[in-house]
Amino acid sequence: MFSQYFVGNPSIPPLAEQVAAEFAILSQVVAIAWAGSRTNQASDEQSDYDFYVYIEEDVPIEIRTAIAKKFAQKIEINNQFWETGDEWIVTELGIGVDIMYRNPQWIEGEIDRTLIHHQASVGYSTCLWWNVLTSVSLFDRNGWFKKLQEKSKQAYPESLKKAIIAKNYPILKQNLSSYTHQLQLAVSRQDRISVLHRTTALLASYFDIIFALNSIPHPGEKRILKKVLTLCDKVPENLAEQINNIINSLNSESQSVLLNNINLLVNNLEQLLIAEGLYSNPR
Repeated sequence: MFSQYFVGNPSIPPLAEQVAAEFAILSQVVAIAWAGSRTNQASDEQSDYDFYVYIEEDVPIEIRTAIAKKFAQKIEINNQFWETGDEWIVTELGIGVDIMYRNPQWIEGEIDRTLIHHQASVGYSTCLWWNVLTSVSLFDRNGWFKKLQEKSKQAYPESLKKAIIAKNYPILKQNLSSYTHQLQLAVSRQDRISVLHRTTALLASYFDIIFALNSIPHPGEKRILKKVLTLCDKVPENLAEQINNIINSLNSESQSVLLNNINLLVNNLEQLLIAEGLYSNPR
């Protein structure tokens, strides 16, 4: 069922093995997973190596610093902007490494929130599910991560699909506070920063719906249009052209062009949802 998500099981490169070996000897570490574009043949020379280190208690910063210095001169330790993490540029290769530290109970709770309780988010509802599903296990002290992955390999819950659509579709165009309405106001005010911000938010919810409609966990924001066209069978006609028109119209002197393109994008999605029996037009 989930073989379509794994574009080849990559051989583990020496760098991944070496990084995992440094963390595997630490008593705090439960498991180490390698994920991201490097594991699914979607990478390029600028792609980082993304490691997820699952820990029962914090690894001291001085230990993390010492590990980083074995590989890199340019390092940042204990970034707290998103998940707790360290970032390095490997000196010999010029390749970025992101180390993200996670509590096992936290990720279990996030997977349960998605697969048991079927709770949606405003955009990116199932990204953590995708992350666990597509990770390559590098170290698994007691088999915990294997069990988590096996739990994640289940059919896409129909009620989760409906919850994602119910949460994200109304804010595209239907509600008074919808992104489309906010874009209309931003255009009338000639507030181009707000136009960019609201367009990005609209697209995040739009693609969350597309992946849910296709019963595909959300693979994240990078190369998102390519992933939709590769993984999803049910998409509005001329989707790539419509998205490109929206991006191009952001630079248009007449912002009404943008609004027209946004309306076309959302209306075509609505027709697809109606055809799939997942939306009933209240008008």
